[in-house]
Amino acid sequence: MTSSDNNFTLAIHGGAGTILRSKMTPEREAAYHAGLRRALEAGRSVLASDGTALDAVTAAVMALEDEPLFNAGRGAVYTSAGKQEMDAAVMDGRNRAAGAVAGLCGPRNPVLAARAVMEKTDHVFLIGASALEFCRDQGLAFEEPSYFFTEQRWNALQETLAMRQTGADDRDESRKHGTVGAVARDRKGNLAAATSTGGMTAKMPGRVGDSPVIGAGTWADNETCAVSGTGHGEIFIRYAAGHEIASLMRYARRSLEEAARTVVVDMLAPAGGSGGVIAVGQDGSFALPFNCAGMYRGVVTADGILRTAIYDEPLIDHKDR
Repeated sequence: MTSSDNNFTLAIHGGAGTILRSKMTPEREAAYHAGLRRALEAGRSVLASDGTALDAVTAAVMALEDEPLFNAGRGAVYTSAGKQEMDAAVMDGRNRAAGAVAGLCGPRNPVLAARAVMEKTDHVFLIGASALEFCRDQGLAFEEPSYFFTEQRWNALQETLAMRQTGADDRDESRKHGTVGAVARDRKGNLAAATSTGGMTAKMPGRVGDSPVIGAGTWADNETCAVSGTGHGEIFIRYAAGHEIASLMRYARRSLEEAARTVVVDMLAPAGGSGGVIAVGQDGSFALPFNCAGMYRGVVTADGILRTAIYDEPLIDHKDR
């Protein structure tokens, strides 16, 4: 879908491999839609005030990190050792400036840590203890481990570990990959992307997925598109998913929709890369393809109508904001 030149576009996701329909209660489904709407509104308010795409995606991802339902920030999943290790990245399409962090637990909003790396250092990627020290030096808000704890994520870890011991087949994709992200085009035509995640439930300590890897789970370039991915991170990295979408647009002259769907459906899926992406093009168009049970997602443009969806269904208009 497209947007006119002077308008803005914001798309968000709260992870692919959603809770199975058979396990989703009406109350929980409503809560997910509400969380998505809050994030859309946070980004929309920036863009409607002629703010930058970078500020908009940062605001939207912060809202998703603060929402315990999603696997980022508060509500991040646990490693096999029972710890939380969070990753995040931001990228500015104006000049391909980027910042990323990995393996953190402490900063309230990992996306702000990634943005600080981009804006306050000469580097792109910081990890572990040194990244935490840098975040403290920058005065970022920190929280105790209890702030990030949710019973849902802890129980998911115990269930996954038990399944591994018994050799049971875990077909619940919501345990395997969950991420939050935002992509935007502002009124000046600039693009930006931001992605944040707790990773995969019961992942090996120290594992880093695609979310903070520039060109894989996060990408933005004004000449083509901005992309944020969610899915099986190892496959997204191996196929450079975000950059591949941009390359199909740049060199093969594919539309955003064609490029995004080609990568998600024709490249990632056959390789075992379950998941999806959200993408916004230089012209304000957007694409939200996924190849699994569903993807928590939403879009808002200059008409101000917040639109969200979870499963393979049309976006739902929320006109009563």
